[in-house]
Amino acid sequence: MGGRTLAPVETVTFDVASGVTAIDTFMGGRERYTAAYLLHADEPTLVETGPGTSVEPDARALETLGIGPASLAHIVLTHIHLDHAGGVGALAARYPRATVWVHERGARHLVDPERLVASATRVYGQDRMASLFGPVEAVPAERVRVLADGAILGIGGRSLLALDTPGHASHHVSLVDSTTGVVFTGDALGIHVPDLPVLRPATPPPEFDLELAVSSIERIREASSSTLLFAHFGPIADVDRTCDLAIRRLRDWTDAVRGAMRSTSDLDEIVEALSREAARETVTGAEAQLDLDRLETLAGIRMNATGIVRYLTKVAERDAGPGEDGPQAS
Repeated sequence: MGGRTLAPVETVTFDVASGVTAIDTFMGGRERYTAAYLLHADEPTLVETGPGTSVEPDARALETLGIGPASLAHIVLTHIHLDHAGGVGALAARYPRATVWVHERGARHLVDPERLVASATRVYGQDRMASLFGPVEAVPAERVRVLADGAILGIGGRSLLALDTPGHASHHVSLVDSTTGVVFTGDALGIHVPDLPVLRPATPPPEFDLELAVSSIERIREASSSTLLFAHFGPIADVDRTCDLAIRRLRDWTDAVRGAMRSTSDLDEIVEALSREAARETVTGAEAQLDLDRLETLAGIRMNATGIVRYLTKVAERDAGPGEDGPQAS
């Protein structure tokens, strides 16, 4: 790759649709946590990058797939959370011809990731940030382009349709491939671990919104004529069942937190209530436990509970409206 020697890292790629190859990004050295996807086209396109710890595995995989520094034309992000986009700055530097595409609400955080990194550090702590996500590099502003709702990104012989799909985050988009009908879902439907019959909601603060999340899932259902491609992790072909399950889990988890909040404001007690709801997904065995550990790393119960509490609090404040001492018109 242009004389640059890559560190010896494992490479795992597998085809998921015609002209679409999944790449295990080995987030923090862990297998089957986060996937990126290469669309083979006249303008080769990478969907998602994984975090900074995924840059070497990504580059090695792209090399094995015949994509050199001058070949990659586009990098498209479903959203800017670090497990999806933390490596985009470093990859953009390695692939200098690639244009970076993102929702307009996320663009400025790619150019100046300081606030994004600070927010993630508050959640994960310095040590876990370093081991899971690694360094985050800025993307030059001239390399960043905005994906508006309904935009069609032509990549030569095929195209990607961008769908605004908020709920997990306000800046979340899903992408529909014109050739195969597959949808790159990001985190809109939650977290899927291969071979484990569990679909875990992803409801992080500060932007989780149940109504928007359900509407987004229905939009993905309508758009998909083939397979759902999860960032965490891999393909699911049963679209209707998966969308139904995602909606039911979101509602069940929100109901569990709402019920707990009727009797307590203590976050630890709310987390315990949500843990009991999550335990209904119980599986057994050593491999299953490893997969549950994956779920907890990617969408921890406490993080999800915090996001749902914030959402329900905002809904209650909105429904109550300003009281006697509330804000007055000026």
